[in-house]
Amino acid sequence: MPDILHRITIDAPREDVHELVATTEGIARWWTGRPLDGYSAVGSRFSVYFGDPDNPSAVMQMQSAGPDQVVWRVIEGPDAWINTMITFAFRPSSSGGTTLLFTHAGWAEASEFMSGCSTNWGSYLTSLKTGAEGAGFHPYPEGEISRWS
Repeated sequence: MPDILHRITIDAPREDVHELVATTEGIARWWTGRPLDGYSAVGSRFSVYFGDPDNPSAVMQMQSAGPDQVVWRVIEGPDAWINTMITFAFRPSSSGGTTLLFTHAGWAEASEFMSGCSTNWGSYLTSLKTGAEGAGFHPYPEGEISRWS
């Protein structure tokens, strides 16, 4: 199965980066640009919204939120995303910040949709980086590069 992989160096402490991917408030800042429904505790579900404010674009279940890795499982959303795993692993960087290893794993096949998602993940992870470094977040819709309409 193909995976989306990104590696980003962030000049911010691991704890700050962790908070941005392990809490619904943090995720909203760099990814969706709007509040999420649900909870980010391990085992809980949270919904993300892009476009239609009444219908979630995807629902994730927080699988783990340890200090070195946060894992979400997609339980609702685009067909190609169902049961995929989204992992944020944190490593110290030589600059004293954080190296983020991102994986969106378990895709059934490589496709044009997967390519667009990879492009958008890169943009949203850049939003995470710039925001964590103090230069501002660029969530949806500003961060969306590959549009589907």
